[in-house]
Amino acid sequence: MESRMEKILAKQDKRIELKVYSGHFATPSSHISHYFDMTTIKSRASEARAAAYVLSQRYSHTTIVDTIVCLDGTQVIGAYLAEELAHTGIMSMNRHNTIYITGPELIGSGQVIFRDNCKMMIENKNVLILTASATTGQLLQNCMDSIGYYGGRIAGISSVFSNITQLSGIEINTIFRQEDVPAYKSYAPGNCELCKNHVKLDALVNGFGHSRL
Repeated sequence: MESRMEKILAKQDKRIELKVYSGHFATPSSHISHYFDMTTIKSRASEARAAAYVLSQRYSHTTIVDTIVCLDGTQVIGAYLAEELAHTGIMSMNRHNTIYITGPELIGSGQVIFRDNCKMMIENKNVLILTASATTGQLLQNCMDSIGYYGGRIAGISSVFSNITQLSGIEINTIFRQEDVPAYKSYAPGNCELCKNHVKLDALVNGFGHSRL
């Protein structure tokens, strides 16, 4: 698998490095032709800060962000993003004049919930969703539905990589797009061209990483 890895540098900042593996991979909601290893982007302080800075440029001074909900282990980027938004004058309606950073709990087949101690970060708050990768958009949609259920308002969606440009009328602010990986394909599990061509799965992947088969 390592022999099929290439590194793609972000156009906005060459310090942001996306490791791309080609092959056949299964996510919880799709089969994909490329796996994006974002370990260093999500955990190395310098890359996480650089990613946060790039993502922060999309939001104007009129955007109100009270809470950043982090999916796929993006809390480090989320913390730096909150810092960058504060520096650029993003307003918060919180009485503490700060931005909350939290993550939901995923249960069952992708159901998104917020425990009672976290509800105050969502209810009547302007919520920015941050995710590592948006392929089908199913998890993002579940998260948006959950935020609405708990009384929050969607202020925006940001991702490191996105295969889709918008969701429910909201543009996705992203660092890497499909044009950066033009051969990238995503298939419904029951209609996967790689499966039809008898290409074996290389690994199971999700927001935590990958497990080889």
